[in-house]
Amino acid sequence: MKIHDVTLTISSSLPIYPGNPDVRITRVHTIGKDHHSNLTKIEMGTHTGTHVDAPIHFIEGSAAAEALDISALIGPAAVIDATHENIISAECLERLSIPEGIERILFRTRNSAMWKSSPHDFVPEFVGISADGAEWLVNRGVKVVGIDYLSIAPFKKAAPTHNTLLAASVIPIEGLDLSTVDPGMYFLICLPLKIEGSDGSPARVVLIEDFETLS
Repeated sequence: MKIHDVTLTISSSLPIYPGNPDVRITRVHTIGKDHHSNLTKIEMGTHTGTHVDAPIHFIEGSAAAEALDISALIGPAAVIDATHENIISAECLERLSIPEGIERILFRTRNSAMWKSSPHDFVPEFVGISADGAEWLVNRGVKVVGIDYLSIAPFKKAAPTHNTLLAASVIPIEGLDLSTVDPGMYFLICLPLKIEGSDGSPARVVLIEDFETLS
């Protein structure tokens, strides 16, 4: 089997969604300077890089990151080619090749190329899922939906898409790098940090190719 790591590397130069905290990585202990070990402090928002959203991100009083259903984040997933789309709408979803009954969908769009072409700058013209696209996914029983940029929703149109997905307990995975992954079926493993009360959580995400060999 082949394992694809589709997680962004967290660094101080990683693009940040506007309004989110910057990333600061600081060495606080260094070997040889009165210390026997190295120790690093990380300061960043919970929606940095590759991460998942919890319902409380948009719906006050709902579940936080520690209550996310891990079983939903592990299992067969379809990587869908949406590289020619400017927005993932219901009309777009009707004509994309999405397997019937699939519960985990990751959209590979033109966004993935931006991790190399604009690795340090936020690009507001990224591809996201429209409100009616989110409704389409909910109506078909999708449990997890991933996108290859920092928001599942188009820029400055965050609320309708997020509210629709999160109210239905659909877990968004944001900030994927699918630039080296071909469309097709994979085994998804997405493990967000278990942070009490948090509206989001950084995650390590891998896709396993030829996953039938797991059994």
